Amino acid sequence: MTRPVGVRPAGERALLVECRSLAEVAALRTLVDEKSLGQVDVVSAARTVLVRFASARAARRAEPLLAALDAPPVAPEPRRTVEIEVVYDGADLGDVAEVAGLSPETVVAAHQASAWVAAFGGFAPGFAYLAGGDPRLAVPRRESPRTSVPAGSVALAGEFSAVYPRASPGGWRLIGRTDRTLWDIERDPPALIAPGDAVRFRAVRAAARGATGAAPAAPGPAPIPGRADPRPGSAIEVVHPGPLSLLEDRGRPGYAALGVTASGAADAASARQANRLVGNGADAAVIETLGGLEVRAVGDQVLALSGAALDAYAGEDPAPSGAPFLLRGGETLRLGSPAGGLRAYLAVRGGIVAPATLGSRSHDRLSGLGPAPLAAGDLLAVGAPPRGAVGAPEPLASLGPVATLRIRFGPRADAFAAAERAHLVATAWSVSGQADRVGARLVPADGARPLRAPRLDLPSEGVEIGSLQVPPSGEPVLFGPDHPTTGGYPVIAVVAAADLPRAGQLRPGTRVRFVPER
Repeated sequence: MTRPVGVRPAGERALLVECRSLAEVAALRTLVDEKSLGQVDVVSAARTVLVRFASARAARRAEPLLAALDAPPVAPEPRRTVEIEVVYDGADLGDVAEVAGLSPETVVAAHQASAWVAAFGGFAPGFAYLAGGDPRLAVPRRESPRTSVPAGSVALAGEFSAVYPRASPGGWRLIGRTDRTLWDIERDPPALIAPGDAVRFRAVRAAARGATGAAPAAPGPAPIPGRADPRPGSAIEVVHPGPLSLLEDRGRPGYAALGVTASGAADAASARQANRLVGNGADAAVIETLGGLEVRAVGDQVLALSGAALDAYAGEDPAPSGAPFLLRGGETLRLGSPAGGLRAYLAVRGGIVAPATLGSRSHDRLSGLGPAPLAAGDLLAVGAPPRGAVGAPEPLASLGPVATLRIRFGPRADAFAAAERAHLVATAWSVSGQADRVGARLVPADGARPLRAPRLDLPSEGVEIGSLQVPPSGEPVLFGPDHPTTGGYPVIAVVAAADLPRAGQLRPGTRVRFVPER
């Protein structure tokens, strides 16, 4: 019987449990599931298990129980073998060969000869961490992650290999590509590779496969009936979606082990406020928009706006924010651009009825799950009015020119020198242009230097929304609601849960300061 090496807080609502081996990880995960400690999500990784809870109180109660668990290592049961054809022409093949001290041909041969086994899932739906490779192929991640890795990319990082199921950010080294579909919500199971599967790679010529350099996108999610029935003759028609408008609700927690993050509204407090103002329940779907949205009412509708302040017009008359208002059938609501903050939320009384995927109507930018981004001509059905009355006007949350976010150091703060932890707090950071629902890269303002990242060969491990992950460049990445479920760079701190709505309103150019919680 072997107890965990240690338990590290990851923010106030999650605990990172350290193990000695993949076998111990598997045993601990099984034991946690059996004990039912009140967890919402469990994310297995190379040497850790991230256990996420619904509240800080639940996490505090579970910490001593997790530290005392005895988890005997178990051998995984053998499963099937999945063969994947690869064109070995990846952008990093030459770099991998140089770092490994091998020729590119030897790298390709070693990758094909390795006895890869899917150890665990994570990062994104269908992404499987493959262990058992030739030790010569253990190369570090890139110094700075790519903002977009093509779907079907075959990659190496540390002791693992993997195939990217869809286009996404990533810091792994690309050695090839395949046209196999790794994740298909219409398939049972959706993931082509499941933990315990053996995986064999086979080299093929690009011409023989008709490859074009990127694998085709995976099919969209299969529709699942929504939670509310539409009201006949009642809808919202999208005239113009603006730069980006999405349907969001409270998200889909509980699927992180499949690589599916919870997603949901980036500013959950404002989404709840919009629903409250029109009398909806907290789980009703709303429109999250960056502004520029124009919609037309089909039948009379009661609407409410919250989140970032912006100019709004119902027909020719100004429409309020933070208060319910009537949009008569045939009238158009036009939204300007946010003057402060980034995202506004539009709720309609009765809620928007849309297909659900894994229990949620939220669009996840990283995985592509959920309804597609809104487009001109979309007709959004509206549900039956709730019994509750509309709410009284409420003030909007404000975000000044400098956003102050409270943080809790960890789970990997001890990997950074004390001077670097102090530098994180003392420095004003600016949100770069690389910012979306997945995460925002922060750059030092006022001529300050970036963080000095530790030289830490960290196996991938579960990460939380609000995590401040530090790649070798020293420019922290603040994870948003569509963040990957696992990551391989150390997390120096996690933003307080109460401040996550403010983090969801950060726009490029906003200055950010971090304050440690006492």
